[in-house]
Amino acid sequence: MDFILRITKLSFIALFLCFGFLSCDEDDDFNPGGEISATPDPDQIEDGASETNTIVDFASANGFTSLAAAVEAAGLTATLSGEDEFTVFAPTNEAFDVFLSDNGFESLEEVPEDVLSMILMNHVQAGSIMSSDLSTGYIESMAEAGPDGENLSLYINTDDGVMINGVSTVTSADNEVDNGVVHAVDAVIGLPDITTFAMADPTFETLVAALTREDSYTFVETLQATEDPAPFTVFAPTNDAFGSLLTELELSGLADLDAATLQAALLYHVVGGANVTSDELTDGMEVETLQQESFTVNIGEDVIITDVNGRTSTVIATDVQAVNGVIHVIDTVLLPTL
Repeated sequence: MDFILRITKLSFIALFLCFGFLSCDEDDDFNPGGEISATPDPDQIEDGASETNTIVDFASANGFTSLAAAVEAAGLTATLSGEDEFTVFAPTNEAFDVFLSDNGFESLEEVPEDVLSMILMNHVQAGSIMSSDLSTGYIESMAEAGPDGENLSLYINTDDGVMINGVSTVTSADNEVDNGVVHAVDAVIGLPDITTFAMADPTFETLVAALTREDSYTFVETLQATEDPAPFTVFAPTNDAFGSLLTELELSGLADLDAATLQAALLYHVVGGANVTSDELTDGMEVETLQQESFTVNIGEDVIITDVNGRTSTVIATDVQAVNGVIHVIDTVLLPTL
């Protein structure tokens, strides 16, 4: 297990995982380039100008100049100007300024094209989705940046407006264009690692508290890694799952759980070196964990996990995809041999 504790070097793309924590000050008078007009007035179109109103046209016409420049630099102009419909979460110029400053770039030209392309596609979803059709939960972005080229997930929280991955808020919604809809956002949405979703989704508040407890193993640093032992498959217990565990162990709170037991239990929920999606789970599968004990997967009407103590947990959500692994949500905390 010592090799996990010594993880200090991340691959190049890990630099960009921090983008998920970027944000801009909210401007109550949001107006990136004058009044937003999703449908151009024909009388105001200059001679020789295009009468189309694609996503790219909208960005150029409404002051999203950094987004327009980024799309061109990443070679995505044809994609976002075509007939296929997309939903785009469009960062403002100020959002791009913070993105560049916080990551040591002087201009968009300094961002590697492949990385810029992935970041931009992480703001894009297939189809045209109005804000009223968004609900709290996970959607799939167009960024194929998972360990095996899987599409990354986006966590949408609609409890108070629309927030993406806990870091980027929609400031102007439902700008309809010829090939989809544009929602302006106040921060660049970074490429998420496992911890991005754990911290963004309130379902995992207790899990985050366990992962970040001062006397616990350095789980956060490990689960942000993109090199060995990544990629990870994490079976993530909900808040209710932890509540049931505390009742089962007759403890009043998480602080009453000793550090050794907590560390062993958390490691027992993580598989190293594999991005195991739900379609790769098989009946009777023995799953080796970072705790170096296994649990058993059984597939029937539900996917059931049985730990070494004979306790069972049901998988209630699957395939939350990050750049360095995948999360499956479970309703009971698994316990190794203690």
